[in-house]
Amino acid sequence: MRKKMRFFSGFAAWRRAGLLAAGMLTASLAFSQLPHTLLWRITGKKITHPSYLFGTMHVLCAKDANLSDSLKAAIATCDEIYFEINLSDMAGMLNSMKYMRMNDSKKLSDLLKPDEYARVKDYFARHASMLPFSLLERFKPMLISGLVEEQALDCETTDGMELLIMKQAKHDKPVNGLETAEFQAGLFDSIPYETQAKELVNYIDSSDQNKQMTQQLVDLYNHQDLDGIDELSKKEDGGVSGYMDLLLYNRNRKWAKNLDSLLGKRSLLIAVGAAHLPGTGGVIDLLRKEGYTVEPVKNEVSNGQQRTAARSTL
Repeated sequence: MRKKMRFFSGFAAWRRAGLLAAGMLTASLAFSQLPHTLLWRITGKKITHPSYLFGTMHVLCAKDANLSDSLKAAIATCDEIYFEINLSDMAGMLNSMKYMRMNDSKKLSDLLKPDEYARVKDYFARHASMLPFSLLERFKPMLISGLVEEQALDCETTDGMELLIMKQAKHDKPVNGLETAEFQAGLFDSIPYETQAKELVNYIDSSDQNKQMTQQLVDLYNHQDLDGIDELSKKEDGGVSGYMDLLLYNRNRKWAKNLDSLLGKRSLLIAVGAAHLPGTGGVIDLLRKEGYTVEPVKNEVSNGQQRTAARSTL
């Protein structure tokens, strides 16, 4: 299942565009408005038993992927788990592979100049992926970027927070999705393939810089710094920056409306990408506007499982 999760992490590849921004964090991050935690309790309105909101990172080095005692307690007490997509429906996810391909039988070589295409092909010749390049080059370019991002983690073994949550739940909890894998893959059809392909080339050409930014993102996540993640998402200068409403904020609004109809009926653990939580238009803000109380919960890993990256400085 881990290999499948690594592959399907490409569904969230758009997040690279919003988070792996060029440039370093400014001093404004020192004035963080949100407490450093990824776990939030949802109460109020019509809720009788608290629900929980957790910010995930879809792929991490295995040494950095751990569950806190408070998150384990939330998993144990909830009635149902919601991810962005239903990760327990492997048949549906595998079936959605057809939506990962570009429309009209396009290939990456149709979108790039010969020298650009050669650089991308050479990159995958030097960096093995689960899929042969002959198949990969038919995928929407931002999904290919997701594989490049994962390789920038530079660790032998990866894991995902969603997988850890599912393992902790031990198949005792129903798992559902706020949207479908087909819907997520379809989002990339609204961004010109040519724009996506150019971003892929830029990402590969700047691999050293982007590797550094990937580590910065991991450090922010390990520090549970949602304001820092939000700041990075606002610094994007690339060609996809004009699509953040499509890829982030519109989805947040749909999720908040959907959750408003679900909260109160059952106790939920809602685990979605951490970039969806902070800021104006983030899920925390939107749920509060719906009338819910959303409060931070201490989310520290026990001393024996401290995250290695948390020792680094920002």
